[in-house]
Amino acid sequence: MDPLREMGKLLFVLGGTLIVVGLLLLFGSRLPFRLGRLPGDIVYQGRNTTFYFPLVTCIVISVFVSLVLWVIGQVRK
Repeated sequence: MDPLREMGKLLFVLGGTLIVVGLLLLFGSRLPFRLGRLPGDIVYQGRNTTFYFPLVTCIVISVFVSLVLWVIGQVRK
């Protein structure tokens, strides 16, 4: 395999990923759900402090990234 061709594919995938992340950040407030504020995320508010742990958001992002990597692996075969 040609190393330049492989580098081109990698840059293409990384560029596409950056575009998708940028669009999510740009239009994230207009989505019907808010990442980081999903049901199941842990929020504790005390008098002087707030502890926030986005448990469900982490799981959703992990499943999405795993799915994308699986698709990329299937395409490369």
